[in-house]
Amino acid sequence: MRLNPLTLKKLRRFRSIKRGWWSFLFLLGGFLLSLVGELWINSRALIVSYEGQLFFPTYASVYSGQDFGIEKDSAGSPYEYEVNYRELQKHFKGQGSGNWVIMPLVPWNPYENDFDGTGVAQPMKPDFSKKHYLGTDSTGRDIFSRLVYGFRIAMIFALGFVLLVYAIGVLIGCAMGYFGGLTDLLGQRLVEIWSNIPFLYMVIIMVAIVPPNLPVNIRIGLLLLIMVLFSWTAMTYYMRSAVYKEKARDYIAAAQLLGASPWRILVHHLLPNTISTLVTFAPFTMATAITSITALDFLGFGLPPPVPSLGELLKQGVSQLQAPWIVVSACVSMILTLSLVTFIGEAVREAFDPKKFTTYQ
Repeated sequence: MRLNPLTLKKLRRFRSIKRGWWSFLFLLGGFLLSLVGELWINSRALIVSYEGQLFFPTYASVYSGQDFGIEKDSAGSPYEYEVNYRELQKHFKGQGSGNWVIMPLVPWNPYENDFDGTGVAQPMKPDFSKKHYLGTDSTGRDIFSRLVYGFRIAMIFALGFVLLVYAIGVLIGCAMGYFGGLTDLLGQRLVEIWSNIPFLYMVIIMVAIVPPNLPVNIRIGLLLLIMVLFSWTAMTYYMRSAVYKEKARDYIAAAQLLGASPWRILVHHLLPNTISTLVTFAPFTMATAITSITALDFLGFGLPPPVPSLGELLKQGVSQLQAPWIVVSACVSMILTLSLVTFIGEAVREAFDPKKFTTYQ
């Protein structure tokens, strides 16, 4: 699809706003890095060389200790479960047999407990020798890995939230604005009634009744659908107003006289000319989604445990003030993420401001 010159001009304007452009690059880069987080934050090795053969466990099947010549574990039981690659690395170094292991930068996954040899999981201060760069939480899980994976989940959740909210809001708003009359009247009354339902209470009630034995992916998907169900009304009003404004222009009347169908007019004429509304509100909708899911996680009604999330870390930090690195790490990550999204939103709003391109100078 070829962009029209006006849209290209707006994109160049966005790029000229340095704070928003660099925020976009930082956020995009961080998100892309989190998508391949298993390559640099993982308890599985990147490469294992054993007897001249290379293994790539990161995205491969599970390898037991017996696959690498260790028949018994430290307790004397058969080593038939997944090997601990950190211990395997030490084992190979001690053997001096030429076998080797390359571990990720942070050799801990977000669900793994580090008992520190005491048999009890507890928060530990940042320790570079153990590669706990931000310490561990109250159950001995690496904070840095949980922040990165929590950020990835929050971003994917927010993107899905934006797409679904836009799909519902744009569809209903366009229908109300284009057809008007009884469709608009009934649509407004229904939207007003639905928007008066208390969002937070309904989300908490509906999340609380979801069976806890459902798979994690299904529970996350249900949480997303529940949040979207009570969040689409604002976009409906914006699209209704934008479509009403554009419908009164001469090119719409010309398209109708030429026999264009309502669907063609909406898709090929109205939607492209309301792109400013869609693009401008996208970053702020993402910020709303991230804030909402963090708040729900903090209250215990968000992502199911032990899924890593910023809200869960904030909750731990508040209850574990003797371990300040937990709450500081979570707060800094949250503030940084929302600041970047807000800077992007401000730059997009300025770049796509219709007054800049419709006022004669």
